[in-house]
Amino acid sequence: MKIKFLLSLLVIAIAALAVVRWSSAQPVPGDPLIEGFRTVEVASVADAVEQLYGHRAHMSHQMRPLFMTKFAGPAVTVLLKKEEHHEGAAASQGMLDAIDAAPAGSVYVMVLEDGADTAGIGGLMATAMKVRGLTGAIVDAAIRDTPQIRRLQFPVFSTGIAPSTSINHYRFVGTNVPVTCAGVRVNPNDIIVADDDGVAVVPREHAADVLKKAQQLDYTEHSMMPFIEKYRSIKEAVEKFGRI
Repeated sequence: MKIKFLLSLLVIAIAALAVVRWSSAQPVPGDPLIEGFRTVEVASVADAVEQLYGHRAHMSHQMRPLFMTKFAGPAVTVLLKKEEHHEGAAASQGMLDAIDAAPAGSVYVMVLEDGADTAGIGGLMATAMKVRGLTGAIVDAAIRDTPQIRRLQFPVFSTGIAPSTSINHYRFVGTNVPVTCAGVRVNPNDIIVADDDGVAVVPREHAADVLKKAQQLDYTEHSMMPFIEKYRSIKEAVEKFGRI
């Protein structure tokens, strides 16, 4: 009986320590822009940027989530170039350093040149990102170790899945540099907004205006749905609310 009691205390202590470690890695709440973007739909964000500034904000349709998810956070960018060599992991060390240096709440935005058939990240890097408190990862390349990543429930978007490695085939170029990810320019600290529809990029300097517009678009669209259900006419709804 005493042994069972001691084992129970040990289990509780281990669980409490895990919670403390997890909590210490989580983003500090309070950034109203990030919190706001976590509640709006990516479709509204993409529309807002186009309506306000006349350019595309959403990544290619090939950028898809490993599982259903929704998140937003500031970008930490990582760029690798294609190059055959025999230096092993040392040539890619920077992509790992970027994880350890990234503030909690960040979104890891990784671009591999011509990386459709090369895995940019796998289970080990995803584990490191999760315990460091990153919000998610956007990988303009393939990913691997998908069963492990699913078990972690760490949100990852990628352009595909492949079992290959980047080691000895790619070289780290830089972190927190401007990149073009799945067709869209991403600067360090731009806000990444992701859900099941895809990924949108909001330039940090326009974030407040884009959020306000996206919230308005969300409100309008959500108001239209009960109207359509009641009057059974999308034409009347569009005429009344001015959105489609």
